Formats: sequence, structure tokens, C-alpha cells
Amino acid sequence: MSGLKSRIAKLIAADGPISIAQFMTIALHDSHDGYYATRDPFGARGDFITAPEVSQMFGELIGLWLVQCWREQGSPSPARLVELGPGRGTLMADALRAARIVPEFLDAIEIVLVEASPALREIQRERLSGQKIKWIDHFDSETLSGRSLFLIANEFFDALPIRQYVMTERGWCERMVTARDGELEFVLAPVAAAGLDPGKAEIGAVYETSPASNALAEEIARAIAAQGGAALIVDYGHNGGFGDTLQAVAKHKYASILDAPGEADLSAHVDFAALAAAARRGGAKVFGPIGQGSFLTALGLKERARRLILDNPDETKAIEAAIDRLTAGMGTLFKAMALLPQGAGKPAGF
Repeated sequence: MSGLKSRIAKLIAADGPISIAQFMTIALHDSHDGYYATRDPFGARGDFITAPEVSQMFGELIGLWLVQCWREQGSPSPARLVELGPGRGTLMADALRAARIVPEFLDAIEIVLVEASPALREIQRERLSGQKIKWIDHFDSETLSGRSLFLIANEFFDALPIRQYVMTERGWCERMVTARDGELEFVLAPVAAAGLDPGKAEIGAVYETSPASNALAEEIARAIAAQGGAALIVDYGHNGGFGDTLQAVAKHKYASILDAPGEADLSAHVDFAALAAAARRGGAKVFGPIGQGSFLTALGLKERARRLILDNPDETKAIEAAIDRLTAGMGTLFKAMALLPQGAGKPAGF
């Protein structure tokens, strides 16, 4: 039994079953044995590959998207460029390289990376050497007040903790994590959750909600509504409905969710309808979600690819494969959504 699994079992023995949200938080972010605290999970040698690792084109187009949003809002200076969960820093490096065509943008921005993992901070520091970077552990609109906010969140919301409820004859009962003989297993709360009414569903239906995601989307929206700016959220997900989407991935394969906490990535599909509703409560204007493939194509992905092929003819097959993965393989499951101030026009790509 892993050390983290044993500690979770002891916690449950002392305090009773824990929510899936609490389990995810411990498994991903425990300071000693949590998944993100102890490793670099990205790329072919890690557990999964994100769009910025597929091709430089992804980050470049997002960088240009941010520059255009900045210009359309009057080129505010000073401004702030924030990325949530920046991974290896690949997306930010590519975005900043593309943004060099507008040096005034780079002069105007303070770059802030929201990253709690010491291991990933070191990788980001190396990848973005030469850039003046500020790191913070979590998004805090008060800390980031006073400037227009231009924010990127690529595959960030999917890793935020969720709660699950199962429809039973007693009503919606929360799915919890318990321990038996040192092993972790799922169990339903004996009493239905009070006040929960996500809609009519059959017995056995699963309802997922992420209060942390919704609260963060509302906080980002409030900052943009008050200070100006734009947020781009790209992630895999859906527009509401029922279903169990919680999953664990290790070494590019699905893994057991409970067998080895801290050894596999945990995530769930993002409910974009819930994020959009939260953002509107925060006062932002919401665009999308639309498929990632449609978004990138509208931004000029294929034109950028042709330029790359002309400059690197030996890489033609790799570039074409990257286009296919970004627009077909990931193009429909992954979605893009933008938050802008009220009164802003439709941004590029939407």
C-alpha cells in the first residue's frame, strides 16, 4: 500500500468517509505524495499530452488571440497576463514568442503563473528563463486587482475537485470514498443530499458538480467585468447533463481511481454550461463554448501550418499529424470559451 493511500485510509478511519472532492484534493495536491507535487506528468515520458505539447501552433495562436483582445480593449497598460496551471511553461513560451510582433503588448504586461507545484515551478522557470515571472499558489482576484486581466486556462478546470451524486430511491445520495481492510472503495451516503435538484433522472444516474470550478469562474469574471481583459478557457467537457466522467490516467492509459492515489492523474469533464452560468453571475460576457478544432481553424491554424511546412519541409508529416490531432482527435471533445467585459464585441475565433 502506498504511503498516501495508507494516510487516506487512516483519515477515513478517524473521521468517516470523505467526499470525492476531498479525495481528489489529497491525491493531486498533498505536499509530500500528491500527484502534481512530485512529478512532471506531461509529454510522452509522462502520463498525458496536452495541446501545447502537440504543437507550438496552439500556443502561438492563443498568444495572438490575447494580443488582439488587448488591442480591441484599447491596449491597456499596465495589464496582467495570467496562466492557470501552466504545466511545463510550453504554452506561455509559445504565446510570448508569437506576441513579439506587438512589442507594446509585452511591455504592458506583468506575467503571473498560478502554480502550486514546486516541481513544475522549476521546469517553468527553466523554460521561461529570461522572462520576468511572478508565481502565486492560487488565483486571487484581490492580489491581481488594479490591472486589466488577460487569462489562459488550458486543461486546468478538468483537474479541479468534483462532487458526485447518484440517483437512488432515497433521492440524490453523494458518492463518497471509504476504506475497508486498508483498501479504498466508493460508497453512497445513507441520507439524500438536501436541496439538490439537478433535474429528473433515472435510478442510477450520476450527477457531477464542481463548486470549486464554478466559484473560480465567477471570481475571474468579476475581475474582468471590473478591470477589463479577457479569459480563454480550453478544456474537455460537455454542456450539462448526467454521467460519471471521473477518470484516472497513468502512462497514457486509464488507471484505477482508488488503487494508488498520488500515482495517477485524476480529472473529470468540465461542465461548460455551469461555468458559463457562473461567469455570467460574475458579470462577464460569455462566448462559446465551441469546439477546439473550429476555434483554432478560425484563428488561422492551417495557414500557420503552411508557413511552418515551408520553413521546415522535413517536418511536413509531423505538422500535418499535429493539425489532425488538434482539430479532429481533440477538436470536438475539447472546447473553448471566452469571458470578456460587458459591451465587448465577439472575439476572434468565436
